[in-house]
Amino acid sequence: MKSIILAGGSGSRLWPLSREEYPKQFLSLDKNESLLQETFNRTCHFANPSDIVTVTNVKQYTNIKLQLNNIDKNNIVIGEPLVKNTAPAIASAIEYFIQTQSDENDIVLILPSDHIIKDITSFKNAIEQAYMIAKDGYIVTLGVRPDYPETAYGYIKTGDAISCGYKVDKFVEKPDSQDAQQYFSTGDYYWNSGIFIGKISVFVEAYKKYMPQIIDNIKNIDYSQGTQINYTVYETMPNISIDYAIMEKADNIALVELKSDWKDVGSWKSIYDVKDKDENGNVLTGKVIIDNVKNSFIYSQKEIVAVSGLENIILVETEDAIMACDINDSQNVKNLYEKLKTTESGITKLHKTVFRPWGYYTCMNGGEGYLTKTICVLPKHKLSVQSHNHRSEHWVVLEGKALVLLEGKEYDVNAGDSIDIPLGAKHSLQNPYDEELKIIEVQKGDYISEDDIIRYEDCYGRV
Repeated sequence: MKSIILAGGSGSRLWPLSREEYPKQFLSLDKNESLLQETFNRTCHFANPSDIVTVTNVKQYTNIKLQLNNIDKNNIVIGEPLVKNTAPAIASAIEYFIQTQSDENDIVLILPSDHIIKDITSFKNAIEQAYMIAKDGYIVTLGVRPDYPETAYGYIKTGDAISCGYKVDKFVEKPDSQDAQQYFSTGDYYWNSGIFIGKISVFVEAYKKYMPQIIDNIKNIDYSQGTQINYTVYETMPNISIDYAIMEKADNIALVELKSDWKDVGSWKSIYDVKDKDENGNVLTGKVIIDNVKNSFIYSQKEIVAVSGLENIILVETEDAIMACDINDSQNVKNLYEKLKTTESGITKLHKTVFRPWGYYTCMNGGEGYLTKTICVLPKHKLSVQSHNHRSEHWVVLEGKALVLLEGKEYDVNAGDSIDIPLGAKHSLQNPYDEELKIIEVQKGDYISEDDIIRYEDCYGRV
């Protein structure tokens, strides 16, 4: 079996813990592995790692590669130049399989990267049943029987029974509370998990019939030149989900019930629902002190958070933001996120502390024309050889010892010493030693941004 993992997303509903360039699939919620890593490992029950393709956008490409490298060094990641929803993403991955000589009768399993599934046995049973139906020419979706009238999920109405499942009567978008209650009461509706299974040839025929403009664009991809797709291929691509593009139109859609503990991590409440709770129904993480608090989720990343006399709240504190809402209104965090995008530059894109393959940096202070960071380079690691068009830099070593490459020369910089990196100079900060290197970096220029980097050499494949 082949497999496609969809790993895009903007991080809007789980802000401030998730951000545009560090969305929810990168988060670790239950154990040390992220949701993305859990999904990849779960997929390996059905497909060899070499038959798994992960699709993301170019902003998240490097982080995806780094996380998956911890599982399989040869992981395949496709980078989309523009966010165009799930239908183009799936088509791009299917085209990769076609260009790499996959059999058109191979069955492909399509999975979002942000689900929590602990009952692997039940999950495997559902996939095996769906596999048998897919062999007969169906596109199969896994449906979850609702246990309450949720308004945050799409629904699927089932029709006639077939072997191991049902034909699908129709797909229904996220309902209001009244319709959700009706769907829940009838017993004929399932939550749409967003997990699909079908033959490569069946998906291709569906795209040709219902979305030929996607197929026409996808044919212009040349994966022999790499897995980061050229901008011109996606420039005129329709922005549409697989549900709208194909599932709601095709007449060969079937459903198999997923009888497991599936949870789509689409809101803070969904995380609260799957977490272990104390005797008062609370989920507490970090430095949290409470008094007379019930049925709440309180998360502290750094500072002490003290709460008294509240019920049914979500409160999340990170290095640079605090978010609070009613637990039953947590879907609307997305509205806050959209407002912040227009008023607070950067706070929806990146955390104050950003992890990179060589270590991490923390933004300390910034203003018009300057930014101050602390940078930690792990032992035996180094930053790329790079230059900047709009800023100079001044480095002061706090701990350890730096090897600095500057315009073809090497300099040893010890703790307490400093060095200047002029505008446009080709340079690299390196730590070939056994202890961590920590520096303060002061950036000065007319444009301060992470995209002002020209890379010449990079051991992490980011050139």
